[in-house]
Amino acid sequence: MGTAPPRTDGQDSLAAELELVREGVGLLDRSERGKLALAGPDGIEFLNGQVTNELEGLAPGEGRYAAFLTHKGKMLGDMRILSVPDGDPDAGMLLLDTERVALQALFDMIRRFKVGFRVELHKRTVERSLLSLLGPRSAAIASAEELGAAEHATTAVRIRSVQALAVRTDLGVDLFCDAAERDRLWEALVDEGAGPIDEAAAECLRIESGRPRYGLDLDDTVIPQEAGLNERAVSFTKGCYVGQETVARLFYRGRPNRQLRGLRLSGPAGHGDELRLDGRPVGSVGSSASSPRLGAIGLALVRREAEPGSTLEVGGQGVAAEVLELPFPAGDGPG
Repeated sequence: MGTAPPRTDGQDSLAAELELVREGVGLLDRSERGKLALAGPDGIEFLNGQVTNELEGLAPGEGRYAAFLTHKGKMLGDMRILSVPDGDPDAGMLLLDTERVALQALFDMIRRFKVGFRVELHKRTVERSLLSLLGPRSAAIASAEELGAAEHATTAVRIRSVQALAVRTDLGVDLFCDAAERDRLWEALVDEGAGPIDEAAAECLRIESGRPRYGLDLDDTVIPQEAGLNERAVSFTKGCYVGQETVARLFYRGRPNRQLRGLRLSGPAGHGDELRLDGRPVGSVGSSASSPRLGAIGLALVRREAEPGSTLEVGGQGVAAEVLELPFPAGDGPG
């Protein structure tokens, strides 16, 4: 009990799940994501010197999205940094939520550089589950009507008898709970009206909104500006952090050679398929999905000569890709 049923009817079922998310609430288990907790009086000061966004003044109940970089400004990963409020078992700590593929690099970075700071690192990946609610009724079903409107705002909630940390997302509300309470929380959310959805539906929505995912669209060759992350993840007024010189130089003096773009595809494409413009490689496919609303779509970091409106050849398979600005258009239907 507690997992989304497998789909047997392809696009019809996907369309129904997306309609559920747009009109009601979809429910997805994302407990596999990497999670750490940082405790101690120097937590914010320490982390502020390691990540791209400003953390000074971060108060309980607030959060930030940030990247952590190599000294050359390349991304080792991205994460949500949540200042946990009273009422949660991790109250007073910073909860760090990242893609599982970036967890080891985050762990290593903290262990390496925390010397001299009054901070303690605690593992939370196995200890805490993460359930995502997607849709306009997410806050109501999560008993989080008082949750702030800003993305990454947090509050402690109780759903039935389960204690959870509610976090505002771009599409709904995430709930962190003790792993032992995961099934009870899932059942309570379903009883309140949330409908289990497949990962494919959530990925389709993410790609349509133009949000890149580390490990699929981003890796350790990418500078945040190339992926369009400056506005969301980078402060240009804070003090020094690892990789700042490269990030600032590109922002003030340069122009990235690559940019994150949308692809409207004439057929299916896979992760890593090469993209060519007039026979020259300009990038490769990152995420892709079959959207009931838009048809086959994807995200890719492409060289700047592949401007919006360009048509690219995909992987020698006879598939073409039209390059688009992000996010994808809100109109109904491909073409």
